[in-house]
Amino acid sequence: MKRCTLAGPYAGVEALYVDLARQLALPGHFGANLDALWDALTRDVEGPIEIVWLDFANARKILGPAVERIRATLEEAASERPDLRVVIGGAND
Repeated sequence: MKRCTLAGPYAGVEALYVDLARQLALPGHFGANLDALWDALTRDVEGPIEIVWLDFANARKILGPAVERIRATLEEAASERPDLRVVIGGAND
């Protein structure tokens, strides 16, 4: 199983995308945006995959609403493929 643990803190949304790309070994053409993340998770990365976001609440405070959209994309991709599991953790999540 391929595992990705998002632990932060991240200096910006770009750093979060870089961490996702590194841990999931996303292809070099990964564009670091929501559409590219969707494409990579639903077409490019072989499963099974587990993505654990350890402190989502803190990321939301630091990075703002963009992380909500990333979270939604992760969860939507997980609903499309049974071998992708997303776990969101942290206070008030």
